[in-house]
Amino acid sequence: MLFLRNQKRKKNTPYNRSENVYFKLYYFLRGIPMKESNFQSNLIKEIKDRFEGCMVLKNDSSYIQGIPDLLILHNGNWAALECKKSANAHHQPNQDYYIQKMNEMSYAAFISPENKEEVLDAIQQSFEFERTACPSRSK
Repeated sequence: MLFLRNQKRKKNTPYNRSENVYFKLYYFLRGIPMKESNFQSNLIKEIKDRFEGCMVLKNDSSYIQGIPDLLILHNGNWAALECKKSANAHHQPNQDYYIQKMNEMSYAAFISPENKEEVLDAIQQSFEFERTACPSRSK
């Protein structure tokens, strides 16, 4: 697996999903839990591949404690995700509050390697309900 770590993707080349699969398989077989930052960066790449043309914004946790890590904007819809390295990882104070509040507005969830596909499928269903964008206020 060392050959995967030393190879870097060239700029302006499309993301190769097989790189991500080998990386996850290596960690799984070695029994090494994936760091949250690694999971988050791989997740962002997968979201951009799955929801073409979307914007993924990383929120500043020091601004408002408990706000979800990621905000996904796609065709007039949005979703918020709080990344966790595992399903039973500790929740910081206020994270449950903001996930619930934002889920009432649109879609928000905790996401971990164990529930990733389930959450991404739910986001896709949420995005399928076509919403019209607010008209521009500029004249």
